Amino acid sequence: MAIVPPTDAELDTLIKARLALIGIDLSQLHPTQTDPVTGSPSQASILSSLRSFLRGTVPPISNWLPASGVTGADSDRVVQQAAPPAEYPSILKAWTGQVTD
Repeated sequence: MAIVPPTDAELDTLIKARLALIGIDLSQLHPTQTDPVTGSPSQASILSSLRSFLRGTVPPISNWLPASGVTGADSDRVVQQAAPPAEYPSILKAWTGQVTD
């Protein structure tokens, strides 16, 4: 069964729900026009930007698998043990004691 990408309406629902969970209410912004006085974006521009982010950035990150030199039946189990790439490697190394003064 092929994976069907979400529609714009489905992504808008996801985005609005996630923003509402953290206390952001898009309905306070104008539906289509940017506010020239405050520089506040419109609802449409925010949703468009976040849809683009979800379609362009999330799939490559979620499809990432660590490389493994192990082949055969155990290869899937071995790659699950490797850590995903660190967003901030320098901080991770400091926290894990890999950096010496």
